Amino acid sequence: MNRPAKTKVEKIQAVRGMNDLLPGDSPAWQYLEALVADVVQRYAYREIRFPILDQTELFKRSIGEVTDIVEKEMYTFLDRNEVSLTLRPEGTASCVRACEQHGLLYNQVQRLWYMGPMFRYEKPQKGRLRQFHQIGVEAFGIETADIDAELLVVTARLWEELGISEAVTLQLNTLGTADDRKRFKADLVSYLEARKDQLDEDSQRRLGTNPLRILDSKNSDTQALLNDAPSLMDYIDADSLEHFEQLKTLLDAAGIAYEINPRLVRGLDYYGKTVFEWVTTRLGAQGTVCAGGRYDGLVEQLGGRPVPAVGFAMGIERLVLLLQELDVLPSALSQSIDAYFICDGDVAVESLKMAEQIRSQIPWLRLQLHCGGGKFKRQMKKAVDSGASIALVLNEDGAASGSLTLKYLSQEKEQTTLPLQEAISLMQAEINE
Repeated sequence: MNRPAKTKVEKIQAVRGMNDLLPGDSPAWQYLEALVADVVQRYAYREIRFPILDQTELFKRSIGEVTDIVEKEMYTFLDRNEVSLTLRPEGTASCVRACEQHGLLYNQVQRLWYMGPMFRYEKPQKGRLRQFHQIGVEAFGIETADIDAELLVVTARLWEELGISEAVTLQLNTLGTADDRKRFKADLVSYLEARKDQLDEDSQRRLGTNPLRILDSKNSDTQALLNDAPSLMDYIDADSLEHFEQLKTLLDAAGIAYEINPRLVRGLDYYGKTVFEWVTTRLGAQGTVCAGGRYDGLVEQLGGRPVPAVGFAMGIERLVLLLQELDVLPSALSQSIDAYFICDGDVAVESLKMAEQIRSQIPWLRLQLHCGGGKFKRQMKKAVDSGASIALVLNEDGAASGSLTLKYLSQEKEQTTLPLQEAISLMQAEINE
């Protein structure tokens, strides 16, 4: 009898640029996320969470319709009610929407932080993905430069505790007001239009859409051309300059070094006055690990009352890459287990109960209970392969008497059989948290 040929089932791969985080990589992420959460909460910033989907209009109105993000990079679709929705390409707009919707900004100061995935349709490369993860910190309701300084102090402390301070540099600039930028933009466009044929292709396109982004072009010929271009600093109003000077004074007092970069602009339309980036030379082209600035007009732009605001976002993928590049992740960072529980004989019920008693009394212990049966030798091999320092062996005699055998896997010590409570006390003393 001929059997029908099996149809080969094609394996489904992850979407390009949207990577899986595997168990071997997750300890570094958990370490970074926990440290950031600890640092920002020490400065009294509270966590906020909002959906990964928002109405497309939110991002068009906040980011700017002629930005690269809105024009080319957003994941946008119509839902079943024909409403245009977008996977959030950044967090600030959604944070403002959530705060305004729930009345958090009216005559209030808010210090908030959030963490999660963002989405942009870009060419995937090292440090740049289509689903990437950011930690954002936002402060609302304070117009003075001391809150700008506080955010930079927060980041500086974070770099210090991560051990990467020597590898990152703070760059600062001021964009002034919208009117300042409007006057500067007109003169910049006039200057560049006369030299359009000398611009790189990307800058030529931006000349008619978002000319300020030409200032941070990575093309060396374009940068050379900008040497004789109008300088934004010559157009900044007195109030913005005073704000900038106050910020520099505060940073000097805090001992935070910085560089003034007059060509530093942000790719989002809502920024004004202070803008900054923390950059590194250790990651190649993707050298920005944290960036932000003031966006005093955004809340009003989205329909609320005027509220001063400032914030930043940092990329988790890039920071993890930097921690790995600098080899500063803690050596003990691991998901290896401490103890492996072996069931020798028909003791599955007793093993489960005993393992839970141990976990209750030693909550930090990473204990793996063998499941699936099997011979003693096979279970011992799994215990050794697991990297555990101790194998806990329960046989039928031990189940009847309430005793447990400790077999040492990483030390030259004799195994010992003890009543359960004594075994727990011994493990508490020998396996440090």
